[in-house]
Amino acid sequence: MQPIPFKKYLNNYGPFILLLLFILVIWESAVRLHLIPAFILPAPSSIGIALIEHRQLLRPHLLATLQEILVGFVLSVICGSLLGTGMFLFRPLEKAIYPFLIISQTIPLIALSPIFIMWFGYTLWSKVAVVFLTAFFPVVVSTYDGLRTSGQAYKDLLLTFGANRWQLLSKTQIPLALPSFFSGLKLSIVYCVIGATIGEWLGGSKGLGYFSRRMAGNMQSAEMFAAVFLLSALGVVLFLMIALLEPLFLKKRGSKQ
Repeated sequence: MQPIPFKKYLNNYGPFILLLLFILVIWESAVRLHLIPAFILPAPSSIGIALIEHRQLLRPHLLATLQEILVGFVLSVICGSLLGTGMFLFRPLEKAIYPFLIISQTIPLIALSPIFIMWFGYTLWSKVAVVFLTAFFPVVVSTYDGLRTSGQAYKDLLLTFGANRWQLLSKTQIPLALPSFFSGLKLSIVYCVIGATIGEWLGGSKGLGYFSRRMAGNMQSAEMFAAVFLLSALGVVLFLMIALLEPLFLKKRGSKQ
């Protein structure tokens, strides 16, 4: 069993940890010395206390937000990767769809959320629709760009051996597109958290976004920041999960080539 490379982690993340601790100390001191009103920016210790005291209340809201994120993310990955691949394989599809993808990103989500609520009601799917629209674009673009920039030399080599279109796609183009695809996934999973929060803020009865809106209305700033902290932590954890999966897939890709 290999020892854990603590020195390596310290070298990589030591400056971040030191800066974070410095910010927390300054933040706590500013609130304790009444330089910043606590109702505007509560102290980190107050946020921690709120997390502990309201953990039973926060848990179902956290699970509701996580469900919206995962459902929207899975749908965006399936639909986005299929559409990105289709755009790569069929040029007329790319010319027809790509402008609509760009247009979809220019419409504010705040304007679309009430429409989704009107269509789906105050259900899970109104929030999933917002998450899907937020996360769909990075997956499509990263899939399409990854396939489009796959190595021409490998393609030419396989063509000399008589490879067909499916063999080119499965043996070279998809494996070489994986780094770009995973970059899109990491962006997408972070956007999912934003989309779920927006959907809950504008029309939800549960979830961390709904909880933070309710606490803001009651001027309970520590509880509101506790929900914001959980949303941020959820985004970081999901991002790290994708980042940990990436080298496993890339290693498997290398072993097959």
